Amino acid sequence: MNIALWIIQGLTALGFIYSGWLKAFQYEKAKASWGWVKDLPKGLVAFIGLAELLGAIGVILPEALGIAPILTPSAAAALAAVVLLGAALHLARKEYRELGVNLVFFLLAALVAIGRF
Repeated sequence: MNIALWIIQGLTALGFIYSGWLKAFQYEKAKASWGWVKDLPKGLVAFIGLAELLGAIGVILPEALGIAPILTPSAAAALAAVVLLGAALHLARKEYRELGVNLVFFLLAALVAIGRF
């Protein structure tokens, strides 16, 4: 079970590092990739990206270093909340195709949160 959780944590972190990096530091590329980015303030998009990057770090480092490992499921739960808010945005914008990605990353983050708690 521990190995499976580490694999899930790695996949979760990689996904959020990718999307967080685009949102936080490559706004123009994010705007070209995701239609919703054009309709939100640049500062909010950057904030979401930084939150995702911090969450990705939190999903890995506390457990790996054995320092405050309770932060790992906490970070995973926070990322799951970010994904749910993103799904709500997609629903409001009628971007139903985007919900599949939200579902996958919600499940990954939720598995980490539950498995490490």
